[in-house]
Amino acid sequence: MASRKVRLRARAASDVDTAVDHYQHEAGDAAALDFIESLEQAIGRIQRSPHVGSLQFSYELAIPELRALGTKRFPYLIFYVPHDDSIDVWRVLHTRRDIPNTLTDER
Repeated sequence: MASRKVRLRARAASDVDTAVDHYQHEAGDAAALDFIESLEQAIGRIQRSPHVGSLQFSYELAIPELRALGTKRFPYLIFYVPHDDSIDVWRVLHTRRDIPNTLTDER
């Protein structure tokens, strides 16, 4: 099966920009690039296997098919909904965020 197109919602893109800025400011360019690489690897995994992410928040928040997959080496979760031909990325959130309240706003 061909990989699905990934579409980042505006808030997800903003989440990524904020995280990259944070790592760049706090730890330098290399850390920011490592974060981007980790994020790209996780998204690639989602493209290849869209149902790999956990449904935990889907059940907790009653948001059908909402899945979450973590990045390696960074405390971030990618929240997405797989569709037949695409992946809709809702948010990219640090694990210390109040995730249920943040995602409730996304409905």
